[in-house]
Amino acid sequence: MQSAGTAEDKIFQALADPSRRAIFESLALGEAAVKDLTARFDISQPAVSQHLAALKEAGLVNGRREGRCVYYRVEPMGLKPLVDWIAHYRTFWAERMDRLEQLLEKMDK
Repeated sequence: MQSAGTAEDKIFQALADPSRRAIFESLALGEAAVKDLTARFDISQPAVSQHLAALKEAGLVNGRREGRCVYYRVEPMGLKPLVDWIAHYRTFWAERMDRLEQLLEKMDK
């Protein structure tokens, strides 16, 4: 089983690359075959396959084989570790800002 940090790291690493982000965003619009993705982007088929492998390793996409083609789609729960991480820090910073505001009000008195 992956630790939460590992899952988050893989997601950040996968989405850090602009080409992978573009492929992920394209797949968010709907399922596509590797050959279709290659036609959409100015990168080679092996490069698209490597990007898809990184996205799959991060849990962001899934593939299904149909004959000789592999069709990829976004994994609906793939971003959950990242969403949870952001939610944690949203709460963290909201609390810190509230404490800062209280301190500043106290200093003004």
